[in-house]
Amino acid sequence: MLNPQEVYQRNQVMTARPEELTLMLYNGAIKFLHQAKLAIEKKDITKANSSLVKTQDILTELMTTLNLDYEISNSLLSLYDYMKNRLVEANIAKDIAVIIEIENMLFELKNTWATAMKQGLSS
Repeated sequence: MLNPQEVYQRNQVMTARPEELTLMLYNGAIKFLHQAKLAIEKKDITKANSSLVKTQDILTELMTTLNLDYEISNSLLSLYDYMKNRLVEANIAKDIAVIIEIENMLFELKNTWATAMKQGLSS
């Protein structure tokens, strides 16, 4: 049985436009990176691993949904692949500095995406 928060989140995903889903994926990845940092600080290796793997899964989803007909998509594909590889390294070493590096990159992508969405809506 789903709790009310899970029902709400599921409805948000099911009714979102593709560009909104991308923003949700960025937010989810950032959330899981934050959880991973906290888990590493608390020496909760299992939680850190789980959070980093979830972030990698989100990056995989972002990679598979790219339309490679556009040049920017190929650049994003390379960037997402780089981030995934760095997160594997961070997970092995439990390296918070690498997590922060990827978190900052995702913040930039998220903010750029949100700005593009706003500009698209106002056109």
